[in-house]
Amino acid sequence: MTAPITADPAALERLQAHFDGMPPVAAMQVGVTGWDGDCLRLSAPLATHVNDKGCAFGGSLVSLATLAAWGLVTLQVEAAGLDADVFVAATEVRYRAPLFADLHAQARLEEGAWPDFIDTLRTRGRASTWLVASVPLPDGGIATEARLRYAAILRAPVSAPGQAD
Repeated sequence: MTAPITADPAALERLQAHFDGMPPVAAMQVGVTGWDGDCLRLSAPLATHVNDKGCAFGGSLVSLATLAAWGLVTLQVEAAGLDADVFVAATEVRYRAPLFADLHAQARLEEGAWPDFIDTLRTRGRASTWLVASVPLPDGGIATEARLRYAAILRAPVSAPGQAD
């Protein structure tokens, strides 16, 4: 079994740098605000996501939720010492209320356990899992909630020049 994950500040810095290196995500001004090993939290300013009604654009809400879930899977894979590509495979989203404040998203594993996901990835070379992500309202309600399935696929090791594949 895989050991529990402890939040690593350097891993959060690498994740932030990765987000900043993707032009669409950088334009969103996404910030990594926390990770406790089970839950990843991101934020983005309302000013860059406001729609014609003065509230957060729906596409921005689901994008931040998607990034939080992707980042959480990526952190778990990295913490396990694995090198894998992480892909979103499915998303179900509900917009429950307009958000007139900065965006904050959090993502968690929906059910099951990360050690099972990591063990499957190690043994089969691929694994998938469901996560839940939400963007809360300032009063504690929910603006947006999403259920997302992610897949991770181990990258093939790169052979050095002159080595057989």
